[in-house]
Amino acid sequence: MEMVPLHLPGTLRGKPAPESGMERTAARIQEIDALRGFALLGICLVNAQVIAGVYGLPTGPFAVGDHVAAWLVTALCTMKFYLLFSFLFGYSFTLQIRAADRDGVPFARRHGRRLLGLFLIGAAHAVLLYPGDILMTYAALGLVLTAVRRLRARTALRLACLIIAFLTAVFLVIGLLTVVLAKPDPGAATDLAARDTAAYRGGPLDIIHANVGLYREMAGGAILYGGHLFAAFLIGFAAGKHRVLEEPARYTVWAKRILGLGALIGLPGSMFMAMCENGPLDDRFAYIGRAFGILTAPALTAAYVCGLLLLMGRARFGRRLRDMLAPAGRMALTNYLLQSAVLAFVFTGYGFALYGRVGPGVLALGCLVLYGTQLLVARHVMARTRYGPAELLLRRITRGSSARGSERALGQGRAAT
Repeated sequence: MEMVPLHLPGTLRGKPAPESGMERTAARIQEIDALRGFALLGICLVNAQVIAGVYGLPTGPFAVGDHVAAWLVTALCTMKFYLLFSFLFGYSFTLQIRAADRDGVPFARRHGRRLLGLFLIGAAHAVLLYPGDILMTYAALGLVLTAVRRLRARTALRLACLIIAFLTAVFLVIGLLTVVLAKPDPGAATDLAARDTAAYRGGPLDIIHANVGLYREMAGGAILYGGHLFAAFLIGFAAGKHRVLEEPARYTVWAKRILGLGALIGLPGSMFMAMCENGPLDDRFAYIGRAFGILTAPALTAAYVCGLLLLMGRARFGRRLRDMLAPAGRMALTNYLLQSAVLAFVFTGYGFALYGRVGPGVLALGCLVLYGTQLLVARHVMARTRYGPAELLLRRITRGSSARGSERALGQGRAAT
């Protein structure tokens, strides 16, 4: 993401946008929904490894396939798709500001209620389903973004780059100290796997207790990685100020450049991170790998964004791709929670209790099936309603009685037609 230029010229080469930004802001921006829908795939592939209890290097008859699957998920997905969601969160923040101005309501108060709703949903998600929940972190960082919302776009981009550079340095120092001072301890991973396996194959109370414990253990990492998320917030915020996703055709030339440069920078760094986490390097190099990931993942995420936007810019194919992804993105919060619910039912004591019994290869195939199902279901649901269940709940928390009034008016309008 840091590959977005510090100054975006008012007119760039490319075809003129078919609609003005103001016209598109009043309705759904399909590009944002499609990007959210695409991000759900990477989020599912990464989160599933935690929920399913995938530990260490794969062994057994499918070890090669499992190793390739784990390696590819780390290289292509880990740290990239939460950055994509974070970028879209920052972009949507500018849309929320415009909506509040359009409705004549105080932005900070309305957005504060939205963040509270997001935090409460995230807390329930973390306790019941997935301790790696990111919604609570989004809610906390959203307060910070609200406080600095008057930043200029150029300042926001510079601050994002400084944050990324600082985090890279921190992880690199920790990584070098770990390589020099630490010794490999295979037994520690085995003990951890045994502890979690017993808990997650147990009853609901065992699962909840394990989720709470793991969330506490992850709290320190969440604080460190929170800076990475906030950097993506700032980049999305800057892009929103320039209405990049509302008029993507204006930035076609920049998109092509960022696609090439982002892949050139992002892929080598991501491959090195995968080597540190999935072999051939051992666990002592994990922090060094993460340092390279923090530095280069934004570039690969930017390449994903620009590549998808360029594909959606193609006439017939682009419309089909956007129509396939956008409905899932319109109910992204619902789909995010549903992914955790389905995976928890399959892999924990809530259902089949397959925790630790499925390798990365089969798990990745299962995620593809789950994601494909979500695309089909979302298209069916969004053809009949405006909001997914979780989105409707969050909207009602955010807007209160005014949300229910607008929903009734919308329903009456549909009935009249």
